[in-house]
Amino acid sequence: MTTEWTPTTWRDRPIRQVPEYPDREKLDGVLSTLRTFPPLVFAGETQRLRASLADVAAGKAFLLQGGDCAESFAEFSADNIRDTVKVLLQMAVVLTFGAALPVVKIGRLAGQFAKPRSAPTEVIDGVELPSYRGDIINGMDFDPASRIPDPKRLLRVYNQSAATLNLVRAFATGGLANLEDVHRWTLSFVEKSPEGEKFEQIAGRIEECLAFMRACGVTPESVAQLRETDVYTSHEALLLDYEETLTRRDTITDDRGWYNTAAHMVWIGDRTRNLDGAHVEYFKGIHNPIGLKCGPSLDPDELLKLIDALNPENDPGRLTLIARFGSDKVRDGLPPLVRAVEREGRHVVWSCDPMHGNTVKSSTGYKTRPFDRILAEVRSFFEVHEEEGTYAGGVHFEMTGRDVTECIGGATGVTEAALSDRYHTHCDPRLNAAQSLELAFLVGEMLVRRRGGVGAQPLKAAS
Repeated sequence: MTTEWTPTTWRDRPIRQVPEYPDREKLDGVLSTLRTFPPLVFAGETQRLRASLADVAAGKAFLLQGGDCAESFAEFSADNIRDTVKVLLQMAVVLTFGAALPVVKIGRLAGQFAKPRSAPTEVIDGVELPSYRGDIINGMDFDPASRIPDPKRLLRVYNQSAATLNLVRAFATGGLANLEDVHRWTLSFVEKSPEGEKFEQIAGRIEECLAFMRACGVTPESVAQLRETDVYTSHEALLLDYEETLTRRDTITDDRGWYNTAAHMVWIGDRTRNLDGAHVEYFKGIHNPIGLKCGPSLDPDELLKLIDALNPENDPGRLTLIARFGSDKVRDGLPPLVRAVEREGRHVVWSCDPMHGNTVKSSTGYKTRPFDRILAEVRSFFEVHEEEGTYAGGVHFEMTGRDVTECIGGATGVTEAALSDRYHTHCDPRLNAAQSLELAFLVGEMLVRRRGGVGAQPLKAAS
């Protein structure tokens, strides 16, 4: 007999990447408190995202997903949230120009606190301590007290996520997203860069179009789409104790299903996608749009079994496959997966994560990601889909609105020697605002060529 799914059935399955809390009673008390808290997102919002992702699966829209590698308590501020949203809006405008399609915007924010690790412990100068697993679990400082998993951190994550969501919603609907203010989206340190100058060209074109439309009586005051947008949230649902507490049945719409109300979209990582495991079991029952990271170790037969388990009704918009191979592996690893999915008629969104497979250690000891490798993986992703006759539907970046020096290369010329200047990440290296915008322009040019559109020549920065 098949056991009926509930938000707790994952507890009967083997689980990976979970911390060992020294005080289970303290953890249970925190989880009980979280179960009384309001949802962070609502079923209606999540259903709208799923419908938009169905358009992506059908080739009628494009997906932009980006944000922090791992949110932290230390970097939490209104300015940081605002700047990340500004860069996402800029990138979306650039991609809209390239694709001539709506761009679905999903942030890696308001919940992206947990990180899988390759080993349970780490050693520095002969001292071995538990690995840092994200601020939701323990602290980054390398000392025994900081590395003990602390259940109280879950409450702080909820509160910070709620505040972040509140601000994102205000930015998306309260004026910042108004296309008449498009010039305000450029951050000061990006303004004089080649990318900033190219964006100003697009902003100028938008102003001309809006002036014409206003003359025809079409204004942001009369058309909400010109002054508002949707920015959805997402994170890797790694810590299932936390996710379970915010899994609620929809009582407002006709759906009546179970939803993870901690985010609009959640995904399964490359390290936790075992078919009989706890994470796959949990994801089977929630009605959110979900993602599945697909790396070099995933073979076509396993992928098809996972798709059957996670999207048995073959609903477009339910499942996004996020390819993360590395620039040197994508040409060999991606085509067999794409062919298998196409052969079996599975409706999915294909998105490219060019970050996680391209992490290297610099000569100065910092983890980094070379910009040219990131771009190479994106190009190969698009080329594979063009060769297979399938739709490359999106991109998934780890980025920030801050002027960090964490990824080397790009037009701003971040070098290995410069990594220590502003290396602020709590986990993996992120693209800074200028590098993110540069990558958006390069992807935009690929989208122009794909549709055979007029104006395939790239925008030139002012000399």
